[in-house]
Amino acid sequence: MLGQTALKYDAEVTENGQVELTVPFPPGTHVTVFVVEAGESFSDLLMAAESSLAFWDNSLDDEDWNNA
Repeated sequence: MLGQTALKYDAEVTENGQVELTVPFPPGTHVTVFVVEAGESFSDLLMAAESSLAFWDNSLDDEDWNNA
């Protein structure tokens, strides 16, 4: 099996329900497309992760990982 590279595009569905993408493949190339609705389900987690590094300042955790 050959390695595959996944490409991610953020696109908007038009009024007639279509999505247009410009892809880096030659005409006639067969591709598989997965379509999922974008959501904000992880935005709160991302903001929390970026807001502070205090979570990682934990002596018990450091002891466990340093001896792993």
